[in-house]
Amino acid sequence: FLVGLELSYNRLMAMRRLVFGLGGMQILLSTLLISTVAAAAGLAAPAAIVVGASLALSSTAIVLEVLSNEGRVATNVGRASFSVLLAQDLAVIPILVYISILGTNTNASVWDTGIRALVVAVFAISLIVLVGRVLLRPLFRLVASADSSELFIAALLFVIVGTGVIAAAAGLSMALGAFIAGLLLAETEYRKSIEATIEPFKGLLLGIFFFTVGMSIGVHELVRGPVALLAGVIGLVSLKTLVLMGLGRLFRLSWPSTVEMSLLLGPGGEFALVAIGLAASLGVLGYETASFLLVLTSLTMAMIPALAIVARRFARYLEKPATLALELAHQPTPPTAPNRHAIVVGYGRVGKVVCSLLDFHKVPYTATDSDPGLVTEERRNGHEVFYGNAASPAFLKACGLMEASGIIITTQVTAVTEAIVSEVRQMRPDILIIARARDAHHARHLYAIGVSDAVPETIEASLQLSETTLVGLGVPTGLVIASIHEQRDIIRNELQTAARLAGRQGTRAVREKSTPPAG
Repeated sequence: FLVGLELSYNRLMAMRRLVFGLGGMQILLSTLLISTVAAAAGLAAPAAIVVGASLALSSTAIVLEVLSNEGRVATNVGRASFSVLLAQDLAVIPILVYISILGTNTNASVWDTGIRALVVAVFAISLIVLVGRVLLRPLFRLVASADSSELFIAALLFVIVGTGVIAAAAGLSMALGAFIAGLLLAETEYRKSIEATIEPFKGLLLGIFFFTVGMSIGVHELVRGPVALLAGVIGLVSLKTLVLMGLGRLFRLSWPSTVEMSLLLGPGGEFALVAIGLAASLGVLGYETASFLLVLTSLTMAMIPALAIVARRFARYLEKPATLALELAHQPTPPTAPNRHAIVVGYGRVGKVVCSLLDFHKVPYTATDSDPGLVTEERRNGHEVFYGNAASPAFLKACGLMEASGIIITTQVTAVTEAIVSEVRQMRPDILIIARARDAHHARHLYAIGVSDAVPETIEASLQLSETTLVGLGVPTGLVIASIHEQRDIIRNELQTAARLAGRQGTRAVREKSTPPAG
């Protein structure tokens, strides 16, 4: 579900050349080569294909975490790695369906069994997608209107478990159902709120996942065949690394980017653990084989942080002194962290005007509103607006606050505006904050709590009225605009000075109150 939620149609289309080209070829070539090795080791052809497809996948969770911690998701290496991981995540669905088909126990022929299972799988997936498209938005709109975080979490868990049960009832895996649910929710206006909701649980859920996998691994595998295990680890990482290096150069990535991406994606991934575990439970793979592969995959995943350090240092030696050509310049940055990114809180009449001007000047932004009905209506009109509570730190992070250049707050409720300003200023002391104020008094308070600029409605209306009046009376437009700008600056300086003085007086009063009387 977490991986499915990370995907979206916009990301897919933005990087389709690398996703379907580089990523698709990596999956096919790696699957073919690993399957050949597995077949040579004595596995039957269907089981060998399962092993090859599973081990061809890389770790989305660990690789993206490593790149994110280094602030390199938006670099050439980050974009190329993300594209390959995106293709691998999309390939999970056919892999899980294929394993489910192989695990169907009937007395019919292989072809009859496969066709019947495939029809059931297609029907089940189509049903999940159709029902999800029709019911998900009304369900979450109803839940959001209740303004209850507990109810929102309950609805989210209901959707995840429900789709998993439907998939399991059709003979597929629950992981596949949850993955599809994530894909469906990624395209809704509630995506940011869902990301914020599951953020506190993400580390816990991943920890439980790896703990569960570790519990299913026999420790005796480390002792029973250490040489074979070491050879498998080195062989898997080397094979996938070589495949990725060849494809990276084919797609005109520079040598430093190619080497770094290849070493990051060479180890196995968490979906390999899911697929191999499913294959073992359905009898497609034997227990000893599955246990060996689980240990092998886990060891390669544990190597990723070390490989990332080695890859980065090795890539530096390959960099030329001359300025490198900017690869992928035509590929837009993933929408979670664009350059000069702005966040617009509130999509009423004021917010719409702000967003239209940002569109006109081609400044990327994320628009949010806390009214689920308004968000739904604007989405139907073709505007990309997300539902959520902008006073929530998790929601602000999901909107990209930590990478944004500025935030514009257009809400009418003063308490909400002040709560958002305080939260944003604590999270990002350096960010530009522009807030809508009710009047001069409210503007002074907003300056005192940390806004970069406040726009009082009453004063701004007076200035616009004065401008229209002067121009109508025949005063030259240039002089009028200059005088209005000058008057606006004077008022802004007065408000900021008053806010600073009020802050000093408040501090002095606190000190005097806390100082004990003499004698």
